[in-house]
Amino acid sequence: MIDKFCDWITEKIKAKVSDIDEEREMIINFGVRLIFGELPKILILFIIGFVLKMGWQTLLLFFLIAPYRSFTGGIHLKTHLGCMLTTSCLYLGPIIVTKYFQINNDLILTIFSIFIIAKYAPADTENIPILTKKERKSKKIKAYISLAILVTITIFSTDKSILYIIIYGIFLQNLTVLPISYKITKNKHGYEVYAKETI
Repeated sequence: MIDKFCDWITEKIKAKVSDIDEEREMIINFGVRLIFGELPKILILFIIGFVLKMGWQTLLLFFLIAPYRSFTGGIHLKTHLGCMLTTSCLYLGPIIVTKYFQINNDLILTIFSIFIIAKYAPADTENIPILTKKERKSKKIKAYISLAILVTITIFSTDKSILYIIIYGIFLQNLTVLPISYKITKNKHGYEVYAKETI
């Protein structure tokens, strides 16, 4: 429903603006989908967080983990409901788990994360493919930098709850780039769909 509405908006823009080629149309459509599809999900996430009395932790974890997720990639569910549930698990799950279960092992997490980035990141999808070596290399480097920043925060954090939610947040995000996660959710990597264009 939302996708059809976004496509309709894109067509209206295309009809009113001359000289829109296929590439610009895709960019416009992506922007429209971001405004009407992604932003409401983020808003709902924050509302749920505040209703559950963990609003500030939700905000903090989102702004800390979102960059790491954007560089490492990972699965994206194809329905808005599925996407909302996944987003909730990634950003609310670590906060809830922290209340009942606390394991602090930065070294193991760091080694596991480095392995994930080296072997699987950035993990693209058919909707957001990575088709050049340059972009792939750039995202991989940024993923390492983002990880280093997050690990540094956990090392120097005096608030144990922040330390644990970051650890669990990184761990859950790492799981989304694994091949098994792609298989379970029936996601495809960009190279599987655009094999001829991928270099």
